[in-house]
Amino acid sequence: MKVKKVVIPAAGLGTRFLPSTKAQPKEMLNIFDKPSIQYIVEEAVNAGIEDILIILGRNKESIENHFDKSYELENKLIEKGNNKILEDIKKISNLGNIYYARQKEPLGLGHAIYCAKSFVGNEPFAVMLGDDIIESKKPCIQQLIEKYEELDSSIIGVQEVDKKEVNKYGIVKGEKLNDRLYRVENLVEKPKVQEAPSNVAIIGRYVISPAIFEILETTEPGAGNEIQLTDGLKKLSKHDDVYSYIFEGKRYDIGNKLGYLKATVEFALGDEELGNVFKEYLKNIIR
Repeated sequence: MKVKKVVIPAAGLGTRFLPSTKAQPKEMLNIFDKPSIQYIVEEAVNAGIEDILIILGRNKESIENHFDKSYELENKLIEKGNNKILEDIKKISNLGNIYYARQKEPLGLGHAIYCAKSFVGNEPFAVMLGDDIIESKKPCIQQLIEKYEELDSSIIGVQEVDKKEVNKYGIVKGEKLNDRLYRVENLVEKPKVQEAPSNVAIIGRYVISPAIFEILETTEPGAGNEIQLTDGLKKLSKHDDVYSYIFEGKRYDIGNKLGYLKATVEFALGDEELGNVFKEYLKNIIR
């Protein structure tokens, strides 16, 4: 079955970016010249996904406004003859079929995904987390969709990380089938460094069977006293094959301030108009 739906959880409080996120969603903080969540939505659309569900929490209306049509702004740009900016603005409101649901309590990623049950129905679906922006020739989620359609089984996007960092991730133990593909045997959410079964870490991209919803419905809170998607996938792997795939591309972890700064700088350096000027500026200030 083709994968045509994606769920993007965006209900978190963004506490690591306070005070910037006190009155503004973390997902609306700019990475160079556009909000971080726009990169996620664009990746989904470029992968051929048609229907996008964004899971929101309280005070996240600006995300809805960003992807909505802005008649007043468009009319002003027309009056001023700013055709290039007008084209960019129109593209945002035409990115795809975007829907919204509310996660009423911060009960974890697994619970946020469960909020999408009615939207997904009985179809396989993608999950994309906003803390990971991935730059690649072929959209990362498209790589996973193609593997899902090849294997007809849930698949998790992973990368190898420094062993000292494994306590920050969901970690995969699996049977290595080739250089990039593993059959999952166990999943552990944020293990202690000395207890981690590997250094293969889950990185914010999934394609999942709808069977996960029945499991999430009865999954008890785990790490952080939250309902963890990792725990649900671990249970799913006990009766269905679940795979992990080391995707191609460069990943930016924008869930922390250093990763956010790295992404902003590198995206600015890659800009056709400002990249060279910015590069010279950086050279001057670090001498």
